[in-house]
Amino acid sequence: MSEHYDIIIIGTGAGGGTLTYKLAQSGKKILVLERGPFLPREKANWDTKIVFNTDRYHNSEVWYDKDGNELHPGMSYFVGGNTKVYGAALFRLREKDFEKYHHQDGISPEWPLKYCDFEPYYVQAEKLYQVHGKTGEDPTEPFRSEEYPYPAVSHEPRIEEISDALKSQGLHPYHTPVGIRLNEAQRYLSTCIRCNTCDGFPCLVQAKSDAEVSTVRPVLGQNNVTLITEAKVLKLLTSPSGREITGVEVEVQGHKQIFSGDIVAVACGAINSSVLLLKSANEKHPYGLANSSGLVGRNFMKHVLGSIIGVAKKPNPTAFQKTLSINDFYWGEENYNYPMGQIQTLGKVSKEALEGNPEAYAPLTPEEVATHSIDWWITVEDLPDANNRVRVNGDKIIIEYTENNSEVYNRLEQRWIETLKSIECGQQIMPNCSYFVKGGKSYFTGKLPLDGVGHQVGTCRFGENPKTSVLDLNCRTHDIDNLYVVDGSFFLSSGAVNPTLTIIANALRVGEHLIERIK
Repeated sequence: MSEHYDIIIIGTGAGGGTLTYKLAQSGKKILVLERGPFLPREKANWDTKIVFNTDRYHNSEVWYDKDGNELHPGMSYFVGGNTKVYGAALFRLREKDFEKYHHQDGISPEWPLKYCDFEPYYVQAEKLYQVHGKTGEDPTEPFRSEEYPYPAVSHEPRIEEISDALKSQGLHPYHTPVGIRLNEAQRYLSTCIRCNTCDGFPCLVQAKSDAEVSTVRPVLGQNNVTLITEAKVLKLLTSPSGREITGVEVEVQGHKQIFSGDIVAVACGAINSSVLLLKSANEKHPYGLANSSGLVGRNFMKHVLGSIIGVAKKPNPTAFQKTLSINDFYWGEENYNYPMGQIQTLGKVSKEALEGNPEAYAPLTPEEVATHSIDWWITVEDLPDANNRVRVNGDKIIIEYTENNSEVYNRLEQRWIETLKSIECGQQIMPNCSYFVKGGKSYFTGKLPLDGVGHQVGTCRFGENPKTSVLDLNCRTHDIDNLYVVDGSFFLSSGAVNPTLTIIANALRVGEHLIERIK
């Protein structure tokens, strides 16, 4: 048995990194375990072909779907987790996302905590991750006790034209809240240079508010925080009663070690956290740790996601394009009373990104498409379904998933295509086949397939009843007194905006609880 710690945190992404930052203030002895290394700073960070056509910044492991077909998930195992390559769009869920709500394909359930319970932590999260935004533009915007801590990232001229054209159609485009270290008033002091290699790329100049930059690195100099990288946690060990985690079995540089801690917080992402609990089954927990409810791994959600390219006659020289969002269809539209979803601009596609799939854009060339396109990301809520689950078979990870709200996605996509044509930004509409193209396999043919799990949530839902939830309201497992899960696993529903800010806010909330507990 290795050294004993007050707290062990497994994972350094939006949940684990943020929890590390919060608990470091306590002075308690903290061990942080990360299965990956630090992502290298190198010119390749901004090389489109390397980023999108290789596994250099994504894990090469293979998972399987319910039919046994291979999945190649776009997962990044580095300090900072998937936030190292995210687009840094940091939205709050809407107030009604926490309430019971009817969708075309079923019901989005009520959360045991409400928006008002998370709002103070959203404020803290936006400050910590330096979120830039502007209040008062989005008609679905939830209550805010404070303004955004940083001003909205300005639109470049072509995107400003698009915004004005959408307003002329009666829509309410607003500035996307993004976590970047940008100072537009004093550009010579700005870490961010507003380049075209942000969304989906690692940031070479470390100007993106990822979990490494925002939360892990600031506390690494503290004597009470120990980070071990390239440390893959294999299983969690319990006491004979099964009520306490007594050891964390880790493979470090090919050697197995066991660490112990008074409290263990798992933050591996909704899929890998449930995998770890399932793989840690023992005599007292024959179906996986904390799984007396049978819900570990179940109710997996990832959003129904897609991307389209609208090609216009007018060129689009925009570099930093990810500044505009539309929520006018979030709760539906006239004569359709079910929620639809959210639309936002993507990072600008380039000729190099599109060259991997030139036939998809014929008769136009990739260069013609890239220089005239505006690129859009569509998010539709997928509903919790106990049959959508993560399970393990030995070392195999299996994602059993059947999409719901598919018709809703199609409706929103078609609605947006009509809108783009009405503002002369849809002379040609085509799928974005550049997003996550690895080794010749196209990850995007309009709609993102199961391989795209960047928005994973829901596999260890929280609640007050141990029979219908895995975690309590503080994200402690009902079954094991010193085990917490602090990532997107706790979600009861997914909403229709990127989940990262809610994961960050929840980690700050749970961190506050843990500081009180360990006093």
